[in-house]
Amino acid sequence: MSLTLTPARRRTAAAVLTAALLVPLAACGNGDDTRKDAAGPSGSGSASGSAGGAPAANLTVLAAASLTDVFKTAGAAYEKSHPGTKLTFSFAGSQELVAQVSQGSPADVLVTADTKSMDKVKADTGTPAIIAKNRLVIATGEGNPFKVDDLQDLADTRLKVVLAAPEVPAGKYSKQILDARKVTVKPVSQEPNVRAVLSKVELGEADAGLVYKTDAASAADKVDAVEIPDDQNAIAKYPAATIKDSENAEAAAAFVAWLSSPEGQKILQDAGFQKP
Repeated sequence: MSLTLTPARRRTAAAVLTAALLVPLAACGNGDDTRKDAAGPSGSGSASGSAGGAPAANLTVLAAASLTDVFKTAGAAYEKSHPGTKLTFSFAGSQELVAQVSQGSPADVLVTADTKSMDKVKADTGTPAIIAKNRLVIATGEGNPFKVDDLQDLADTRLKVVLAAPEVPAGKYSKQILDARKVTVKPVSQEPNVRAVLSKVELGEADAGLVYKTDAASAADKVDAVEIPDDQNAIAKYPAATIKDSENAEAAAAFVAWLSSPEGQKILQDAGFQKP
Protein backbone atom coordinates (compact mmCIF):
# COMPACT_ATOMS: atom_id res chain seq x y z
CA MET A 1 0.00 0.00 0.00
CA SER A 2 1.49 3.40 -1.01
CA LEU A 3 1.28 6.41 1.22
CA THR A 4 1.12 9.96 -0.15
CA LEU A 5 2.41 12.66 2.18
CA THR A 6 0.74 16.04 2.24
CA PRO A 7 2.97 19.15 2.53
CA ALA A 8 2.08 19.39 6.22
CA ARG A 9 3.03 15.74 6.83
CA ARG A 10 6.27 16.20 4.90
CA ARG A 11 7.15 19.09 7.19
CA THR A 12 6.30 17.01 10.26
CA ALA A 13 8.40 14.12 9.00
CA ALA A 14 11.32 16.43 8.28
CA ALA A 15 11.13 17.89 11.77
CA VAL A 16 11.03 14.42 13.38
CA LEU A 17 14.01 13.27 11.34
CA THR A 18 15.97 16.40 12.23
CA ALA A 19 15.26 15.89 15.93
CA ALA A 20 16.35 12.26 15.71
CA LEU A 21 19.64 13.23 14.08
CA LEU A 22 20.35 15.88 16.68
CA VAL A 23 19.96 13.55 19.70
CA PRO A 24 23.31 11.77 19.26
CA LEU A 25 25.00 15.08 18.47
CA ALA A 26 23.78 16.55 21.75
CA ALA A 27 25.44 13.73 23.66
CA CYS A 28 28.81 14.66 22.10
CA GLY A 29 28.97 18.18 23.55
CA ASN A 30 32.12 19.32 25.36
CA GLY A 31 32.59 21.50 28.42
CA ASP A 32 32.27 24.71 26.39
CA ASP A 33 28.65 24.19 25.38
CA THR A 34 27.79 26.99 22.93
CA ARG A 35 24.23 25.63 22.70
CA LYS A 36 23.50 27.50 25.93
CA ASP A 37 23.53 30.79 24.02
CA ALA A 38 20.87 29.57 21.59
CA ALA A 39 18.72 28.03 24.30
CA GLY A 40 18.67 31.08 26.55
CA PRO A 41 20.30 32.03 29.87
CA SER A 42 19.31 28.76 31.55
CA GLY A 43 20.91 26.67 28.80
CA SER A 44 17.79 24.53 28.59
CA GLY A 45 15.83 23.81 25.44
CA SER A 46 12.83 25.83 26.58
CA ALA A 47 12.59 29.41 25.35
CA SER A 48 12.55 32.27 27.79
CA GLY A 49 10.73 35.53 27.17
CA SER A 50 12.61 38.20 25.24
CA ALA A 51 12.73 41.92 25.96
CA GLY A 52 10.25 42.51 23.14
CA GLY A 53 7.57 40.41 24.85
CA ALA A 54 7.78 37.48 22.40
CA PRO A 55 9.25 34.12 23.42
CA ALA A 56 12.90 33.57 22.52
CA ALA A 57 13.41 31.19 19.60
CA ASN A 58 15.66 30.20 16.75
CA LEU A 59 13.88 31.51 13.65
CA THR A 60 14.59 30.62 10.04
CA VAL A 61 13.62 33.43 7.67
CA LEU A 62 13.34 32.81 3.91
CA ALA A 63 13.87 36.20 2.25
CA ALA A 64 14.14 37.62 -1.26
CA ALA A 65 17.73 38.13 -2.46
CA SER A 66 17.27 41.92 -2.68
CA LEU A 67 16.84 41.98 1.11
CA THR A 68 20.28 40.48 1.77
CA ASP A 69 22.05 43.55 3.14
CA VAL A 70 19.18 45.23 4.94
CA PHE A 71 18.01 42.03 6.66
CA LYS A 72 21.50 41.41 8.02
CA THR A 73 21.29 44.84 9.64
CA ALA A 74 17.70 44.28 10.74
CA GLY A 75 18.53 40.85 12.14
CA ALA A 76 21.34 42.21 14.30
CA ALA A 77 19.05 44.95 15.64
CA TYR A 78 16.24 42.49 16.34
CA GLU A 79 18.48 40.03 18.18
CA LYS A 80 19.86 42.87 20.30
CA SER A 81 16.38 43.98 21.38
CA HIS A 82 15.12 40.39 21.77
CA PRO A 83 17.74 38.53 23.83
CA GLY A 84 17.64 34.78 23.31
CA THR A 85 16.24 35.03 19.79
CA LYS A 86 18.47 33.90 16.92
CA LEU A 87 17.62 34.71 13.29
CA THR A 88 18.96 32.59 10.44
CA PHE A 89 18.35 34.00 6.96
CA SER A 90 18.17 32.10 3.69
CA PHE A 91 18.31 34.46 0.70
CA ALA A 92 17.27 33.46 -2.83
CA GLY A 93 14.98 34.40 -5.67
CA SER A 94 11.36 34.52 -4.53
CA GLN A 95 10.47 31.67 -6.86
CA GLU A 96 13.07 29.45 -5.14
CA LEU A 97 11.77 30.37 -1.69
CA VAL A 98 8.20 29.56 -2.68
CA ALA A 99 9.35 26.16 -3.95
CA GLN A 100 11.03 25.48 -0.61
CA VAL A 101 7.84 26.30 1.30
CA SER A 102 5.73 24.17 -1.07
CA GLN A 103 8.10 21.25 -0.56
CA GLY A 104 7.82 21.49 3.20
CA SER A 105 11.27 22.85 4.07
CA PRO A 106 11.28 23.79 7.78
CA ALA A 107 11.11 27.58 8.18
CA ASP A 108 9.26 30.21 10.20
CA VAL A 109 8.92 33.36 8.06
CA LEU A 110 8.70 34.05 4.32
CA VAL A 111 9.39 37.44 2.69
CA THR A 112 9.10 37.72 -1.09
CA ALA A 113 9.72 40.56 -3.55
CA ASP A 114 6.23 40.42 -5.03
CA THR A 115 2.70 39.54 -3.96
CA LYS A 116 2.17 36.96 -6.73
CA SER A 117 4.90 34.73 -5.35
CA MET A 118 3.41 34.93 -1.86
CA ASP A 119 -0.05 34.15 -3.24
CA LYS A 120 1.25 30.80 -4.55
CA VAL A 121 1.74 29.56 -0.99
CA LYS A 122 -1.19 31.26 0.72
CA ALA A 123 -2.38 27.88 2.01
CA ASP A 124 0.93 27.50 3.85
CA THR A 125 1.28 31.00 5.31
CA GLY A 126 -0.48 33.42 7.56
CA THR A 127 -1.93 36.67 6.27
CA PRO A 128 0.93 38.63 4.68
CA ALA A 129 1.75 42.27 5.44
CA ILE A 130 3.51 44.58 2.97
CA ILE A 131 6.66 45.75 4.76
CA ALA A 132 8.34 47.80 2.00
CA LYS A 133 8.35 48.90 -1.62
CA ASN A 134 11.13 49.26 -4.18
CA ARG A 135 11.74 50.48 -7.73
CA LEU A 136 14.01 49.50 -10.58
CA VAL A 137 17.06 51.36 -11.85
CA ILE A 138 19.52 50.68 -14.65
CA ALA A 139 22.84 49.55 -13.19
CA THR A 140 25.91 50.32 -15.29
CA GLY A 141 29.64 50.06 -14.77
CA GLU A 142 31.21 52.73 -12.58
CA GLY A 143 31.18 56.04 -14.43
CA ASN A 144 28.53 54.77 -16.86
CA PRO A 145 31.14 54.29 -19.64
CA PHE A 146 28.52 53.57 -22.34
CA LYS A 147 26.44 56.64 -21.42
CA VAL A 148 23.22 54.75 -20.82
CA ASP A 149 20.52 57.34 -20.15
CA ASP A 150 17.20 55.51 -20.38
CA LEU A 151 15.43 52.23 -21.09
CA GLN A 152 15.60 52.73 -24.85
CA ASP A 153 19.40 52.61 -24.69
CA LEU A 154 19.21 48.99 -23.50
CA ALA A 155 18.04 47.99 -26.99
CA ASP A 156 21.50 48.84 -28.40
CA THR A 157 22.88 45.48 -29.55
CA ARG A 158 26.42 46.68 -28.84
CA LEU A 159 25.61 46.62 -25.14
CA LYS A 160 25.87 43.48 -23.05
CA VAL A 161 22.67 43.64 -21.02
CA VAL A 162 21.77 41.15 -18.29
CA LEU A 163 18.31 40.71 -16.76
CA ALA A 164 16.72 38.60 -14.05
CA ALA A 165 14.96 35.51 -15.41
CA PRO A 166 11.25 35.93 -16.27
CA GLU A 167 10.09 33.80 -13.32
CA VAL A 168 11.95 36.04 -10.85
CA PRO A 169 10.05 39.10 -9.54
CA ALA A 170 12.78 41.47 -10.77
CA GLY A 171 12.58 39.77 -14.15
CA LYS A 172 8.81 40.19 -14.26
CA TYR A 173 9.06 43.85 -13.35
CA SER A 174 11.80 44.34 -15.97
CA LYS A 175 9.68 42.74 -18.70
CA GLN A 176 6.71 44.85 -17.63
CA ILE A 177 8.47 48.18 -18.00
CA LEU A 178 10.37 47.24 -21.17
CA ASP A 179 7.21 45.97 -22.87
CA ALA A 180 5.34 49.13 -21.87
CA ARG A 181 7.97 51.24 -23.65
CA LYS A 182 8.16 48.77 -26.59
CA VAL A 183 11.87 48.26 -25.93
CA THR A 184 13.30 44.97 -27.21
CA VAL A 185 16.30 43.76 -25.25
CA LYS A 186 18.31 40.64 -26.04
CA PRO A 187 20.06 39.87 -22.74
CA VAL A 188 23.36 38.01 -22.74
CA SER A 189 22.07 36.10 -19.72
CA GLN A 190 19.02 35.79 -17.50
CA GLU A 191 19.91 35.33 -13.84
CA PRO A 192 18.15 33.38 -11.04
CA ASN A 193 17.92 36.45 -8.78
CA VAL A 194 18.50 40.18 -8.89
CA ARG A 195 21.75 40.00 -6.91
CA ALA A 196 23.24 37.84 -9.66
CA VAL A 197 22.34 40.58 -12.16
CA LEU A 198 24.11 43.15 -9.99
CA SER A 199 27.15 40.89 -9.68
CA LYS A 200 27.48 40.59 -13.47
CA VAL A 201 27.58 44.38 -13.79
CA GLU A 202 29.95 44.77 -10.84
CA LEU A 203 32.40 42.29 -12.37
CA GLY A 204 32.25 43.89 -15.82
CA GLU A 205 30.65 40.80 -17.34
CA ALA A 206 27.72 42.98 -18.40
CA ASP A 207 27.51 46.63 -19.43
CA ALA A 208 24.09 47.22 -17.91
CA GLY A 209 21.27 45.47 -16.08
CA LEU A 210 17.96 46.18 -14.40
CA VAL A 211 18.12 45.89 -10.61
CA TYR A 212 16.31 47.37 -7.63
CA LYS A 213 17.35 50.81 -6.47
CA THR A 214 18.48 49.36 -3.14
CA ASP A 215 20.73 46.81 -4.88
CA ALA A 216 22.53 49.51 -6.83
CA ALA A 217 22.91 51.56 -3.64
CA SER A 218 24.55 48.61 -1.90
CA ALA A 219 27.29 48.62 -4.56
CA ALA A 220 27.56 52.38 -5.12
CA ASP A 221 31.36 52.19 -5.23
CA LYS A 222 31.26 49.71 -8.12
CA VAL A 223 28.22 50.59 -10.23
CA ASP A 224 26.27 53.67 -11.29
CA ALA A 225 22.49 53.82 -11.06
CA VAL A 226 20.50 55.44 -13.87
CA GLU A 227 17.10 56.47 -12.54
CA ILE A 228 13.95 55.37 -14.38
CA PRO A 229 11.09 57.93 -14.28
CA ASP A 230 8.14 56.93 -12.11
CA ASP A 231 5.75 56.85 -15.05
CA GLN A 232 8.01 54.29 -16.76
CA ASN A 233 8.79 52.24 -13.67
CA ALA A 234 7.22 49.43 -11.65
CA ILE A 235 6.60 49.28 -7.91
CA ALA A 236 7.88 46.16 -6.19
CA LYS A 237 5.99 45.21 -3.03
CA TYR A 238 7.50 43.01 -0.32
CA PRO A 239 4.99 40.91 1.66
CA ALA A 240 6.08 39.14 4.85
CA ALA A 241 4.18 36.25 6.43
CA THR A 242 4.58 33.53 9.00
CA ILE A 243 4.66 29.92 7.82
CA LYS A 244 1.74 28.01 9.30
CA ASP A 245 3.71 24.91 10.26
CA SER A 246 6.34 26.90 12.13
CA GLU A 247 7.19 25.44 15.51
CA ASN A 248 7.80 29.01 16.73
CA ALA A 249 4.53 30.61 15.65
CA GLU A 250 4.40 33.34 18.30
CA ALA A 251 8.04 34.36 17.85
CA ALA A 252 7.67 34.31 14.05
CA ALA A 253 4.59 36.56 14.24
CA ALA A 254 6.49 38.94 16.52
CA PHE A 255 9.32 39.30 13.98
CA VAL A 256 6.90 39.92 11.11
CA ALA A 257 5.13 42.58 13.20
CA TRP A 258 8.48 44.17 14.10
CA LEU A 259 9.31 44.65 10.41
CA SER A 260 6.38 47.11 10.27
CA SER A 261 7.32 48.81 13.54
CA PRO A 262 9.06 52.21 13.63
CA GLU A 263 12.42 50.54 14.33
CA GLY A 264 12.07 48.02 11.53
CA GLN A 265 10.79 50.61 9.08
CA LYS A 266 13.66 53.00 9.84
CA ILE A 267 16.20 50.30 8.98
CA LEU A 268 14.41 49.47 5.73
CA GLN A 269 14.02 53.09 4.69
CA ASP A 270 17.59 53.98 5.62
CA ALA A 271 18.63 51.29 3.14
CA GLY A 272 16.56 52.97 0.41
CA PHE A 273 13.34 50.97 0.57
CA GLN A 274 10.12 52.95 0.33
CA LYS A 275 7.29 53.03 2.83
CA PRO A 276 4.75 50.23 2.33
